[in-house]
Amino acid sequence: MEKVFDTKLEVLLLGMICKKPFPGCQVGAKNLQWNCHHHQQRGYLLKASCSIASTSTEDTDAIIPIKPLKSRINGNIFAYPWASTRKAIVLDASEDKYGGMVINTDELPRNSFAFASILHVSLSQWKLEGKKGVWLKLPLERSELVPIAVKEGFKYHHAEESYVMLTYWIPEGPCMLPANASHQVGVGGFIINEKDEVLVVQEKYCSSTSEGVWKLPTGFIHESEDIFTGAVREVKEETGIDTEFVEVVAFRHAHQVAFEKSDLLFICLLRPLSNQIEVDGLEIQAAKWIPVAEFIEQPCIQDDNMFKKIIDICMARLRKRFCGLLPHHCISKFDGKTSCLYYNVTDQPQDFNCQGV
Repeated sequence: MEKVFDTKLEVLLLGMICKKPFPGCQVGAKNLQWNCHHHQQRGYLLKASCSIASTSTEDTDAIIPIKPLKSRINGNIFAYPWASTRKAIVLDASEDKYGGMVINTDELPRNSFAFASILHVSLSQWKLEGKKGVWLKLPLERSELVPIAVKEGFKYHHAEESYVMLTYWIPEGPCMLPANASHQVGVGGFIINEKDEVLVVQEKYCSSTSEGVWKLPTGFIHESEDIFTGAVREVKEETGIDTEFVEVVAFRHAHQVAFEKSDLLFICLLRPLSNQIEVDGLEIQAAKWIPVAEFIEQPCIQDDNMFKKIIDICMARLRKRFCGLLPHHCISKFDGKTSCLYYNVTDQPQDFNCQGV
């Protein structure tokens, strides 16, 4: 038997929980096998999990007899720990408010074989306890555990640059866990200066149909970023122009845009605070101020009903034909957090800068 951990040896003993090395039990294979054989004669069976910490001095019982819980793995029937006085060895996890379990990533076994055994035991116990969904977040450095979890029945939920999230639904029937995010959110900035010139850009990487087209600065908002903040940031990053958020004048909702996700694009009216353009060479080919009429007359605008309508709405807003949506910070008792609620205020003074239709 080889040592499978740098700092501790994890062994699974069926019908017992081992808290620390019992007399004569060492990391060496012969002593460990002898002790396990000794207890097998007393009705205990060898399988998978007790932690034997090489540096532990905790004074606990070496062996705790427990009632076996039978299950089947790879065609073989095994008994799993189930104690009347102490819980079975399961993965460290916390219960969420919906009766599910969130596995503690920092306390996962270092060894893949130990993880596979303890994961199976954990799911068995949580099922008996009536738990529902199980969330398992595996960082990039623990990716070797992904196929083990999938084989156990976990499904992919979502992935980010540094981790993958997997889920397991315990009850019979359809899974009631919330699905992955279905939308991506983008912003577009409509900026016009005192010369009636619109700030436009040409993207460096685009489809052949968009080559040479002058368009509004657009981009995706970041995680935990507000729409109005994202619009100002995107314009600054692409053109170097400082702006001030005025209103959301329109938004577009489309489906099957990227990776089968839906897309929300918020068109924001921004007020320019500077005029000197500094192009972002990573994403933008060129940027400039262009007369409104020249911008609107582009074939890509005139031949596209949606883009033409967006420009018509922006121009109508400049003529004060209606008011856009302003962000208002609100706190909900539902979660106690501050959110932005965008709406049109109707009870404005006579000299307000726009008039509702």
